[in-house]
Amino acid sequence: MEAALNPSSGATLSVDSPERMQEIGRRLAKLLRPGDLVMLTGELGAGKTTLTRGLGEGLGVRGAVTSPTFVIARVHPSLVGGPALVHVDAYRLGGGLDEMEDLDLDVSLPESVVVVEWGDGKVEELTDDRLHVLIHRVAGDTDDDRRTVVLRGIGARWADQDLRMQ
Repeated sequence: MEAALNPSSGATLSVDSPERMQEIGRRLAKLLRPGDLVMLTGELGAGKTTLTRGLGEGLGVRGAVTSPTFVIARVHPSLVGGPALVHVDAYRLGGGLDEMEDLDLDVSLPESVVVVEWGDGKVEELTDDRLHVLIHRVAGDTDDDRRTVVLRGIGARWADQDLRMQ
């Protein structure tokens, strides 16, 4: 994984396999703490759930991390005394924070790590501090596993975090 950008504001990583995407998730999990919001952006099949699976492994949570598209949100309690992982798929939610409020994420956020797929324009108001993960697929061949992952910490919480994942 090659990294670039200012380490205190973000990093750009090159990923060549689903296993490497999960590894990024496991490494990111070491930086996460209760109250963290992680927004995942990327087209269908980009690797958002694969990265979240790695986060779940790294956080030591119960249950298989799968796409919550049809249930919208899943809570994975910690098996190791750490924060729970709340995994949300906002793809089918049209409205902004109003629809998200029905999920009570503001209640879960202080003691959990909340990961929201497709959260752009929907969850930013939950907190001033968030980690935005943008996943770009290689254009063209859909069987190509290469991805570019851009990590961008927003707010004081992330100001001094080294996101290079080295």
